[in-house]
Amino acid sequence: MTRVAVFGPGSWGTTFAMILAEAGNEVTLWGRRPEQMEAIERTHENTDYLPGIPLPPTLRATTDPERALDGADFVVLCVPSQTLRPNLAAWREHIPRGAVLVSLMKGIELGTTKRMSEVIREVAEVPEERVAVVSGPNLAKEIAQRQPAATVVACADESVAERLQAICHLPPWFRPYTNPDVVGVELGGAVKNVIALAVGVSAGMGMGDNVSAMLITRGLAEMQRLGVALGADPHTFAGLAGMGDLVATCNSPLSRNRTFGENLGRGMTLAEVVAATRQTAEGVKSCESVLALARKHDVEMPITEVVVGVVHDGVSPAEAGMLLMSRSPKPERYGV
Repeated sequence: MTRVAVFGPGSWGTTFAMILAEAGNEVTLWGRRPEQMEAIERTHENTDYLPGIPLPPTLRATTDPERALDGADFVVLCVPSQTLRPNLAAWREHIPRGAVLVSLMKGIELGTTKRMSEVIREVAEVPEERVAVVSGPNLAKEIAQRQPAATVVACADESVAERLQAICHLPPWFRPYTNPDVVGVELGGAVKNVIALAVGVSAGMGMGDNVSAMLITRGLAEMQRLGVALGADPHTFAGLAGMGDLVATCNSPLSRNRTFGENLGRGMTLAEVVAATRQTAEGVKSCESVLALARKHDVEMPITEVVVGVVHDGVSPAEAGMLLMSRSPKPERYGV
């Protein structure tokens, strides 16, 4: 039996742990708060993030990272992206030799502009063949309710991707696909959060579907431009980890980033929205690192620029719209 440690008891970390446990693996979920972990062990429910949804009775929960990691074949990481580095450094000595480290995180590290797989490789001192990423249109609540969904499993080593695919394939409602393009899969997951903030802001301002469609399609172009500059396969962005994740995150009321943007568009201050937001909206911090990464590689990302302006520099949503719409138009071509 495959042993898996899942670090991060939020909605997606818990849902992925549930998938793994129901697929027949031995799974331990790690969390920092004793009361939360004890409640999951006792009631088989994560009332903080997935109330009313039963978890498999075989799923274990603990606050002890050494216990969670004992004998683990896979170590799944689902903590806020900006906290990964210090957390992983604390857990590193207990990670079994040969274990595959799996990132569910969708962000770019502030300061270094590193993708999460790059941070994992650096901190854990493991080769790229031992690091995999999972991304796609994975709204946790829907999946936890056993609604059908698909995702993408990416790793430089195809055999590792296939092993991970096998342990999280749960017919008939969760289907993983493999892809060797780690760069493209990760960038799709990070950039879509930024575009979802923009779509949310426009919706909060009362804008309609034309604006939403414009932001989604031009946002996809930004995502692809950055990906190609970093060596990604442009075809990745037409799939689940690109367009699929982008559409779901921009349009769903379950999307934290879209909801965050909507509240900004309605006139709430950043501090008010942060106080009202219970879970991490990764795009709020990652928009800065995505823009820094784009500038480092001389990639034009105007939607990302205005999102940073609204979220961090005091630009009003109305001003942001004017900045976007007053830009000189360019020919509309594939990938531009």
